[in-house]
Amino acid sequence: MNSALDGFTDVLVDQEGPILVLTLNRPEKKNALTPGMYSILAKSLREASGDFGVRVVIIRGAGSALTGGNDIMDFLNTPPTGPESPVFDFLYALHDFPKPLIIALHGNAVGIGTTMLLHADLVYSAPDAKLSMPFVSLGLVPEAGSSLLFPKLVGHLKASEIFLTGRSFGAEEAKEMGLVNEIVADPYSRALEIAREISEQPPTAVVNTKALLKSGVHQAVSMVMEAEGELFRIALDSDEAKSAFMNFLAKKTKK
Repeated sequence: MNSALDGFTDVLVDQEGPILVLTLNRPEKKNALTPGMYSILAKSLREASGDFGVRVVIIRGAGSALTGGNDIMDFLNTPPTGPESPVFDFLYALHDFPKPLIIALHGNAVGIGTTMLLHADLVYSAPDAKLSMPFVSLGLVPEAGSSLLFPKLVGHLKASEIFLTGRSFGAEEAKEMGLVNEIVADPYSRALEIAREISEQPPTAVVNTKALLKSGVHQAVSMVMEAEGELFRIALDSDEAKSAFMNFLAKKTKK
């Protein structure tokens, strides 16, 4: 049973036994993210961190996509101005989340829709997934520690190609990169299946194992995220970014 938290319906929070499911729920907007959505996601992850009844968290999207990235108009009207901004608050909650995180991926995964996969412990994708990190194309810089985590995963050359061209890539390429565990017809069902399996494991051993798996880069990622955030905020206020956003909106209007 899905439920709205504090009457907010753009993110549905549903606990199924030991599994917490966070559903991005703006299907008419391809689940484009707003400050309110980031705040609920961050709050839900932090509460789940301290709730012994939650063993695994799944993030998914309603409708035809995981997320189209930031809601552009909302983003321009209420830009992140500091590390306490909702978007950065969510990124740190994601980075610091101590329990297994599974993402069920389908359709578009733009910007943060792709970078948050780098913080997931397991990712299951539908064949139709279309991923992209068009930060440079919008006059910005990568976020979520992706400037460290992505080249570490795929190598410097491939990371440079993806970031500097802004091109999109599909599920098969994402699997080859190591961003996706499996490509399946129903990624949410597969995510639930694996989540149930993990939830039956000894919980302290699970949490400690995740911590060990991340220990080699966790502090480094925190430092990179801080640098990315500062450069991102500076870039967002630049004429270059403003021009890139206007061009993006003009192209979108013509479609």
